[in-house]
Amino acid sequence: MLELAILGLLKERSMHGYQLSKRLTDALGGFWRVSYGSLYPTLKRLEREGAVEQVFDEVTVGRRKNVYRITDAGEALFLQLLEETGHDTSTEENRFRVRLAFFKYLAPDARIRLLERRRSHLEDRLSTIKTSLATTRERFDTYTLSLMQHGRESTEQDIAWLNGLIAAERRQGTTTTSTTTSKRREARALRRKERTT
Repeated sequence: MLELAILGLLKERSMHGYQLSKRLTDALGGFWRVSYGSLYPTLKRLEREGAVEQVFDEVTVGRRKNVYRITDAGEALFLQLLEETGHDTSTEENRFRVRLAFFKYLAPDARIRLLERRRSHLEDRLSTIKTSLATTRERFDTYTLSLMQHGRESTEQDIAWLNGLIAAERRQGTTTTSTTTSKRREARALRRKERTT
């Protein structure tokens, strides 16, 4: 997950470790914190794998800082990580959020596929919660019951949010397709007109 976030940020521009940490906090800090203890080893591993490389930048005080940039191998790894789906549900929440932060780099059909997969996962979770609430309600104390109801409501809200994203993505695809078709028609009409004059 951290590899995906680092590579995604380095696609935008080269950065040194402190800048990467700050951008990660700005972009993802509301739900995920990255420590220097995990950032730098991940950068070194990505460098060994050829996904990033160092360039050196002279700072005004004359001290050299390692500035990292993504390589072609890193671009390929980034897309692979962006499109893969996790099977570990304990980390899937944050993995999905990190992927969503870089959705602009995916093709529309890949975005829809990942959004639909996430929605399906949440629908399964919602079904499990509803079944538990319906069949074992009397065995739970007030706090456990409240927690389960909160989980149900949160999951329903997330599904509604995903439905909105999927609908917007499909509308955007329809708009893009119709705009492209319209432009092609205009170009053909212009070519016909040029031939007749």
